[in-house]
Amino acid sequence: MESNRMRVVTASLLAGTAMVIAAPVAAQDTADDSGGDDNVIIVTAQKRSQNLQDVPIAITALGTESLDQLQINEVRDIAKFLPSVTVQTGGPGFSQVYFRGVASGENANHSASQPTVGIYLDEMPITTIQGALDIHAYDLARVEALAGPQGTLYGASSMAGTIKMVTNAPDYKDSYGAMDFELNSVNRGDFGGVAEAFYNARISDTAAVRIVAWYRRDGGFIDNIAGSRTYPSSGITQNNNALVEDDYNDVDTYGARVALGIELNDSWTLRPTVMGQIQNADGSFAQERSRAVTRSLQTVQYNPESSKDKWLQAALTIEGKIGSWDLVATGGHLWRTTDTESDYSDYAYFYDALFGSGAFFYDNAGALVNPNQYIQGNDSYRRAFGELRISSPAEAPLRFIGGVFAQRQKHDITQNYIIDNIADSITVTGTPSNIWLTRQTRVDRDYAAFGELSYDVTDQLTLTGGARLYNYKNSLVGFFGYSAGFSSRTGEAACFGPAQVAGSPCTNLDKVTSDTDAIYKLNATYKITPDILVYATWSQGFRPGGVNRRGTLPPYLPDTLDNYELGWKTQFGDVTFNGAVYQEDWNDIQLSFLGANGLTEIRNVGIARIRGIESDFTYRADGLTLSLSGSYNDATIRRDFCRIANASFDCTIGAGNARLASAGTQLPVTAKFKGNAIARYEFPLGGWDAHAQGAAAYIGRRRSDLRDLQNDIKGDFDPYATVDLSFGVKKDNLRFELYATNLFDSRGVINSGVQCGETVCGDADGLTNSGGVFYDVVTRPRIIGIKAGFDF
Repeated sequence: MESNRMRVVTASLLAGTAMVIAAPVAAQDTADDSGGDDNVIIVTAQKRSQNLQDVPIAITALGTESLDQLQINEVRDIAKFLPSVTVQTGGPGFSQVYFRGVASGENANHSASQPTVGIYLDEMPITTIQGALDIHAYDLARVEALAGPQGTLYGASSMAGTIKMVTNAPDYKDSYGAMDFELNSVNRGDFGGVAEAFYNARISDTAAVRIVAWYRRDGGFIDNIAGSRTYPSSGITQNNNALVEDDYNDVDTYGARVALGIELNDSWTLRPTVMGQIQNADGSFAQERSRAVTRSLQTVQYNPESSKDKWLQAALTIEGKIGSWDLVATGGHLWRTTDTESDYSDYAYFYDALFGSGAFFYDNAGALVNPNQYIQGNDSYRRAFGELRISSPAEAPLRFIGGVFAQRQKHDITQNYIIDNIADSITVTGTPSNIWLTRQTRVDRDYAAFGELSYDVTDQLTLTGGARLYNYKNSLVGFFGYSAGFSSRTGEAACFGPAQVAGSPCTNLDKVTSDTDAIYKLNATYKITPDILVYATWSQGFRPGGVNRRGTLPPYLPDTLDNYELGWKTQFGDVTFNGAVYQEDWNDIQLSFLGANGLTEIRNVGIARIRGIESDFTYRADGLTLSLSGSYNDATIRRDFCRIANASFDCTIGAGNARLASAGTQLPVTAKFKGNAIARYEFPLGGWDAHAQGAAAYIGRRRSDLRDLQNDIKGDFDPYATVDLSFGVKKDNLRFELYATNLFDSRGVINSGVQCGETVCGDADGLTNSGGVFYDVVTRPRIIGIKAGFDF
């Protein structure tokens, strides 16, 4: 779902001052009409088509050509060139996106909080709980990154920002197409490649269809090496000889899009779209940090690991006019299913080594069995949304945009925690060999009415006010836990009713939480000259509350974000310089962590303040484009973080309370400084148009966890930099390019985790012979590739 938004803040793109470096080449190559001026970038951030330089919010836009030039294939690649954006990933389909340091290092699984960043595909919100869709970035008109709360226009789950992926619309003017191919090789890894194509068919002067298809193979680079471990309680030794494999984390992604455009008359347009993708990923995407592994890009896994992510989106947008007012009616459905299998042997080993849990797992004859565990999961999402909005003429001095919005997401959750050959008496009823079962249905509902009113006080000064009245209702029902034969207090023993969710033995969780409230926005924009704009914004965002998976805990409440921002947008001939300074106050933070039995718990436990600056600088002339952009965020908690919240932030109050982090602790995941530098030169070469490009990205040191103890166990993430190079030529309808990404083969850590609580699987006290086992997701190794394509 999406979280509130209140109009973003600041001046588009983050434009590099001397102290901030980063941001990509601007999106002058969008599909929108720019009137023939290459320096004009058209965006729809405020749900109107506008010149980016006239939009008083912080927005970075990457167009079709920029996405291709920067070797961007998916969300994680995009984030590298967005200074305000950080991505935390566990593998394909499991990426969390953060803006401006608004991250608590949460355990983002199926029972956790909604994301703080909204993801949109055209008009439709496609945010799901466990991770953003890994949409293959081909034939996109542009990607817009809106930093700051987007609550008034975009609603729930856009608390910290919004990313919009806008596809190229059908073109009525002509029939044409393109095909592109790529072959690449991963350092110390396997080969990969891409085949993609689109065709735009003009049906008539008022109708066209656009068909897009793609296939991508990402070569693996993680080796699953041989290993063995002995479980102390039983003395059983397990090895992984059957699973040893080099480069075992390969990914196959394929999909298609069909979009139809019909002009019913001079005033009304109909645009139905169907888009789908299947992504098959094998293996683990993290290198292991343990005594058993002595080389990078290696791991020791004892059970098969894979994921299959399938999704289909169908959407319809109707645009027209009622008098001089514009009306947009849009709606759609998203179906997404992920099937996963995961190793969970670390959990089994450490709980046995530290607490002797292996003694409780036996077969029907009473003999101890191998306590090795693995997980087979299925997450099925069904999202429906609809929005109706109207807007007054853009030229009028008094302008209004507003509408109503509704969405509903149903999430069916199945997680089978399996120990082979355990006795029927300790097996969860109705399962083959589950020691634990999670079988639940989560439903998140969101309804809203929203509007923004702008008034041109003078030709230079514009005032804007906005509000969003919202209601959410979120529920969680089903079963989680052990069999009654294994536990007398949890699981089946705690059931209070028959099964309400198919596939579960009974019901031990059935809760609902809801709330109605409003968020607001105020903005003042002043144009000093037609090319110099400054603005001031106060905007709010929120993230809905929800139900704690552990039924004994109360529901968690919404958290909120207040944003205060001053921004500027300037253009002087060939130079564009935009930026913003801001303070964001984050209240009632939804902190999630692994509690007892490895269950996610969410509590509203603190407040934080983020102070930052972001900017971008772009110069274009005589075939040369230089871009610098970056951001600096000082994001800290303002009071002690307690395990159990109370009004005085006193961590000694309440049974089981504890101080998790002290006031002044830096929020995790996001570095204080992140920046990019891009240089591109286009020149003639023997009758061909040639280009050479270099791009560098840097991200500073980050905490791995907000909590002091857990951060000490996992460790900080060191700073790292990547460098990309490319050289290409094109002539008529042909194009060729040679490129290298991560040229110096950096091993920057993006995410780090363990299979169970850090104090257990991290072996913080050094009580086991093996020591702790950690999994670090790192930047992809150096990739060298060649591209070829042609238009027709």
